[in-house]
Amino acid sequence: MTEIFPLTFGEKPALRSVYLHNNQLSNAGLPPDAFHGSEAVTTLSLSNNQLSYLPPSLPPSLERLHLQNNLISKVPRGALSRQTHLRELYLQHNQLTDSGLDATTFSKLHRLEYLDLSHNHLAAVPAGLPHTLAVLHLGRNRIRQVEAARLHGARGLRYLLLQHNQLGAAGLPTGALRPLRGLHTLHIYGNGLERVPLALPRRLRSLVLPHNRVAMLGARDLTSTPGLAELNLAHNRLVSARVHHRAFRRLRALRSLDLAGNQLTQLPTGLPTSLHTLRLQRNQLRALEPEPLAGLDQLQELSLAHNRLRVGDIGPGTWHELQALQVLDLSHNELSFVPPDLPETLEELRLQSNRISHVGPEAFLSTPNLRALFLRANRLHMTSIAPEAFLGLPHLRVVDTTENLEQVLVQLPPTAPRQPRAWGP
Repeated sequence: MTEIFPLTFGEKPALRSVYLHNNQLSNAGLPPDAFHGSEAVTTLSLSNNQLSYLPPSLPPSLERLHLQNNLISKVPRGALSRQTHLRELYLQHNQLTDSGLDATTFSKLHRLEYLDLSHNHLAAVPAGLPHTLAVLHLGRNRIRQVEAARLHGARGLRYLLLQHNQLGAAGLPTGALRPLRGLHTLHIYGNGLERVPLALPRRLRSLVLPHNRVAMLGARDLTSTPGLAELNLAHNRLVSARVHHRAFRRLRALRSLDLAGNQLTQLPTGLPTSLHTLRLQRNQLRALEPEPLAGLDQLQELSLAHNRLRVGDIGPGTWHELQALQVLDLSHNELSFVPPDLPETLEELRLQSNRISHVGPEAFLSTPNLRALFLRANRLHMTSIAPEAFLGLPHLRVVDTTENLEQVLVQLPPTAPRQPRAWGP
């Protein structure tokens, strides 16, 4: 469809929703009076068309407006001045630049809660954002700097998504986000940041900044956000010598810490005892000692995959205080046998892609709650697993031994309530 006529959707006082997405509508095919007399329309979808600017004379009753995936490069002045009931505005995947917006573009939208401007060509945060805004999506633009002055109006913002812009080392200066006192979630991954931004809003709960260039964590870098529950620093350039032993000391509410894909050679010290999930896969860990894991009695999931660990590198008592651990991933290391004295609470153990050639009868004596065991791609032969290895594992459901040297015989405990799945090549 390339054109609609005035009376197709006009003069329909009971009309509530109009869906015109996935057509070939241009501005020329959408007359100014297309919705005249239809004053009750709350939802309008014009996404996936060929509009080059935001259409004028849209119904003032709109609450949701979908304009994503068009060719829009400009929002004419006053185009949204009457849509005071608008709550959700979707403008992602267009061609908007800074000159296509002005300080009045969004200023009349006193009920706007969700604004998606991602995948455009913006170089700055738009001005005139309403104080009602809760979610602002600016990912995949060309933003080089965030100015505090542009955010003063959006003081109610809860979620700010700035991933894949061009902030670099100086694009988020100290205090730039200070106006956003209620900010809950900040996504700034893929921006070339060299340090964790300082003076972040105190109430921040989720800080997501993987795929940057962060090479150090100082003692005070995270002190402004004591309420953080999620911290994601995966795929940066962190090395053990530049992670201060007090870097995490204020994060007493932290539940999830992701440090995967860095250059750590040892476990960080001073980890918060509140942690439930700790991800350290794809580092260069060569040793595990009990001290860094001491006190982590709430930890439920620990990923140490894709490191350089050998059984002899795991110190005695390393797992002793992990009294709630349910999932342990030691895959893609250099283990020659199942590590001893694993936590009693363990339910899932991932040991695939190691160098394990034998599983003895006492391998799982400490893990009676084990439900899933992954031993694929090791060096196991047909009789490498002792017949008694799985005795005392009544909950075992999955044993994966594929991609070994030979098809592996798996003898399951006769007392198991139901048969586990035992795979072979």
